Amino acid sequence: MSLLKKTTSVALLALVVAGAQASESVHLDKAPLSFDNASLQSGAKTFINYCLSCHGASSLRYNRLTQIGLTEQQIKDNLMFTADKVGEQMTVAMRRDDAKKWFGAAPPDLSVIARARASGDGSGADWLYTYLRQFYRDDSRPTGWNNAVFPGVGMPHVLYGLQGVQEAHFVEKDDGHGNKTSHLEGFEIVEPGTLTKEEYDTEVANLVSFLTWMGEPARESRQTIGWAVLAVLSVLAALSWMLKKAFWKDVH
Repeated sequence: MSLLKKTTSVALLALVVAGAQASESVHLDKAPLSFDNASLQSGAKTFINYCLSCHGASSLRYNRLTQIGLTEQQIKDNLMFTADKVGEQMTVAMRRDDAKKWFGAAPPDLSVIARARASGDGSGADWLYTYLRQFYRDDSRPTGWNNAVFPGVGMPHVLYGLQGVQEAHFVEKDDGHGNKTSHLEGFEIVEPGTLTKEEYDTEVANLVSFLTWMGEPARESRQTIGWAVLAVLSVLAALSWMLKKAFWKDVH
């Protein structure tokens, strides 16, 4: 038991140190989230066309998209490629065995990815927004791609047709202890995509907004109900105070 505790402690310490080092080396950009219907519909379109072939969203059913202003007929005609009925889950088209063979591991379900990626350095939305904009060409990787936020990632850059192909420029710096460390200096687009940088950033922001919404589709109604409950409680508190004042007005 003592050995197990020591081993567990060492493992936890290693994770903490790794996390601290990662947080020092990665800057997360603030995600400009927007939850209006137009942004969420754009994000849903990008997700289904570029992500759903590998990543599922099994906690969300297609008919939930009516909450962002789409009709069931629009969903059937434009967004349903892996299901027959609008009430079905957003399951992945790729088989897990094939995914593991091709990528080394099955791509994760993205139902709550925005929550899962949250950390002390920023929200999960910030992580996703930065991650999806920092892929770069790396011929040493099996897929030909790498990522500054997630070094060694097995996922290829599925949005490169939109963003284009960019190269990363690294510089070596002394860490103050005589060790040379590599620091990202910036990116350069070497093959333009179909979108400008500003257009691509907006496209990614809409996708991240949808991924964030997807993790809690009832968020807006929950907040509305919460404010209504607080308003009712405020009225009841005022009435209780007035009633107490009326009962005790003759007591000296």
